[in-house]
Amino acid sequence: MKEETKVTLTKYAICFGVEAIIAFFVIWSKGFFTQSAAVNIQILADAFFVSGVLMSLFAGMLYVSGEGALIGIGFVLRNVVLAFLPMGRARHELYADYRERKLSEAKKRSNSCILVTGLIFLAIGIILTVIWDAKFYHT
Repeated sequence: MKEETKVTLTKYAICFGVEAIIAFFVIWSKGFFTQSAAVNIQILADAFFVSGVLMSLFAGMLYVSGEGALIGIGFVLRNVVLAFLPMGRARHELYADYRERKLSEAKKRSNSCILVTGLIFLAIGIILTVIWDAKFYHT
């Protein structure tokens, strides 16, 4: 197996594991094994939906951050810290220079595994919600 394929599969496995842990904690917090079948389907739908939404939003934040949208916040926080350090103003740089330096240092990484697994868990949560609605809600 190619090294690149192994790395990709490892990334997907880690993302799946994180989402499974999130789903497990949601299931555990709601008392899955002490409920009826209808409530258990609701709990499963909630668990998959919550983990899918969290990971999809995390993937969105990584994308926005990678495009440089949060560089301004880093610049402001850096200048606030430098204002309180002795001789911190000596290291002051213009925003344009700071942005150019940060964008040149940034590495473009593919975080599609986070989004893909998040959307899969989200779809499973929606499917379970539809099943619960069709089977138990209208009875």
